[in-house]
Amino acid sequence: MSEFIKTWEHTLTTDQIRALQRQPRHDFSAESTVGRGPQIPYEGSNNPAAGQWDGRELSKGMIADYKRFTVVDGVGVRCSIYVSGCPFHCDECFQPSIFSFKTGAPYTKELEDQIIKDLSQSFVDGITFLGGEPLLNTPVLIPLAKRIREEYGDSKTIWCWTGYTWEELHRKGETPDKLELLSYVDILVDGRFIKSLADPMLQFRGSSNQRIIDVKKSDTEGKVHVWDDLHDEHLKYKEIGVEERNAHEGLES
Repeated sequence: MSEFIKTWEHTLTTDQIRALQRQPRHDFSAESTVGRGPQIPYEGSNNPAAGQWDGRELSKGMIADYKRFTVVDGVGVRCSIYVSGCPFHCDECFQPSIFSFKTGAPYTKELEDQIIKDLSQSFVDGITFLGGEPLLNTPVLIPLAKRIREEYGDSKTIWCWTGYTWEELHRKGETPDKLELLSYVDILVDGRFIKSLADPMLQFRGSSNQRIIDVKKSDTEGKVHVWDDLHDEHLKYKEIGVEERNAHEGLES
C-alpha cells in the first residue's frame, strides 16, 4: 500500500478548498420538490436535477484513501475505500479536500486485488464505500462490487454513504448506473450533511436528516426500511447533571 500513498496527488490548495465551501450553492431542481427525501432541498444546498450529474462522465477513477480493517465505517471490522469527487459541497463537510474528482491516486488492479485479499480474512465483515460521492464513481465501484459478490456472495456486507437521498436515486430520469451500484449494497446511509441538523451522538452519520437504510428490505417492501439495528445514543441515554448524579449516589455537589 506504500506505493498507493506515494502516488497521491492533491489538486487543490487550502485557499481553493475554502473558496469552494464559500461559493453560492444552487437548487437545480427547485421546480420539483416532491419525492426528494427528508429535508431536501434545503437552504444553500446543491440539489441536482434527475440525471444532471452522471458518474460515468464525472469520475476520473481516483481514490482518496483505502483503509484496511477499520471499525468506524459501519458494523464490525471493515475495509473502507474513499473515492474522490463530490459536487454536493455540503457546508462544513468533513472531507472538503476531496471535492475534486482529480484528487488522490488512480484506482488500479493492484489495489482491487489487495481489497479482495483483505476481505478474505474471516474477521472482516465487509467493505464500505465513502468519499467523495460513491454514486458518482460508479465506473470504479460497480466492477469492484460485482467482483466482491462473485467471490464472497452475501458473506461480506457492502455499506455505502451518499449525498443523494433514496427518493432521488429512484426518481424518473436518474442515471441507471446509480441503481446498478445500489443493487449490490446492503446498507445505504443517505442524504446531504446539514450543519444545522448536526448531532455527534447519531449512529454512523452526521446530521439527523440522514438515514441508515436496509436496501434489500426497502426494495422488497417498496418503501424506505430504516436499518433494524439503529440505536442513536441520545435516544437511549439521558444527560445527567452533576447535582442529579450526586443525588443518586448520595454525594454532595
